[in-house]
Amino acid sequence: MGKVGIIGVGQSAFVRQYPGSIRELAFEGFKAGMKDAQITVKDVDASVICSAPEYDKQRSPAGVFAEYLGLNPQPTCYVESLCSSSSMGLRLAYSLVKSGLHDVVAIIGFQKMSEISSSESQERMGRGADIQWESPFGTMMPAYYAMYARAHMVQYGTTPDDLALIRVKSATYGQLNEMAVYRKAVTFDMFADPKDRMAAPVASPLRVGDCCANADGSSCIIVACEEKARKFSKKPVWILGLGAATTSVNLAGRDLFTGLTVAQEASRQAYRMAGISPKEIDVAEVHDCFTIAEMMAYENLGFAKPGEGKDLIRSKATYKDGDIPVNVDGGLLSKGHPIGATGGSQIRTIVLQLRNEAGAIQVKDPEIGLVHNIGGVGLYGNVTILGR
Repeated sequence: MGKVGIIGVGQSAFVRQYPGSIRELAFEGFKAGMKDAQITVKDVDASVICSAPEYDKQRSPAGVFAEYLGLNPQPTCYVESLCSSSSMGLRLAYSLVKSGLHDVVAIIGFQKMSEISSSESQERMGRGADIQWESPFGTMMPAYYAMYARAHMVQYGTTPDDLALIRVKSATYGQLNEMAVYRKAVTFDMFADPKDRMAAPVASPLRVGDCCANADGSSCIIVACEEKARKFSKKPVWILGLGAATTSVNLAGRDLFTGLTVAQEASRQAYRMAGISPKEIDVAEVHDCFTIAEMMAYENLGFAKPGEGKDLIRSKATYKDGDIPVNVDGGLLSKGHPIGATGGSQIRTIVLQLRNEAGAIQVKDPEIGLVHNIGGVGLYGNVTILGR
């Protein structure tokens, strides 16, 4: 079969509290994606709906969305892999098109996290771990990543200041992203001031400034077979490589000193499929739910050797004009993290970069981009490589 291309991308603004229903929220991302692709619902053969369950009251949202978005009687299905749901949705859509079963598929990711309280949201996140052996002990997402941060510091001499530098970079570009939740400047001095909210402890060594925020949002990616992609789009972006992996649910079954093994394995698969090495990546979006997550991504993806991720942020190599620009849309730390919509938003950013349509955050002449999307505390890993 021929290549599979992305012909349309869209997302809603990511906000703390969306006033409408989940179907209205999904429509915002879908509308933007369809407008970008310049197609109609009659051109869409199938849809894949992606989110993490239990944040809203609707069971089986795929059928509800298909009706609301005018996608009946085309088939639809629901995909869930926690925070990497819409990247996994892209993997499924790629397979549907590559197999010849469908020509055009829409991947719609969404999450309306404001329908429940912050404490309820944390409890739901805790249930992403093993509900028999781990989550009953009360460990939450910040604490899990704090353990990884502590291990990285012990093993490699990484400091809280290194993590603060990642948040400063995030905010530098988040201010330029009109879709982001957090669009304020963050300075390094904020982390040194115990009275500043950024420096407030969450789970040592992580502070408020090291953590992303919950958000409501939606995203949409439209993929097509090569023939339709060339017909509908003047600038199709091709899917060059896909990788996916899983690991032990319980942290007792892992080595915290090696980073996220799912990212290592998924990137190995994606690089092999694309026939490239990490050195050929021109721009990347990585899953920075916490600052330490971005630090580990540098190393797990091969941008730096183990323990040398801190050198990339210290030298500003991951800034827009650096050797390997990372999260120049502000990342999750600035955009917010509406779980099911996150991967689609990351993919949208890389597609816009490769089309030279990223505006103030545009990297100079990128040819190949990478998206690293993690589900849970490194339970699921998805890496997608895209090219012009």
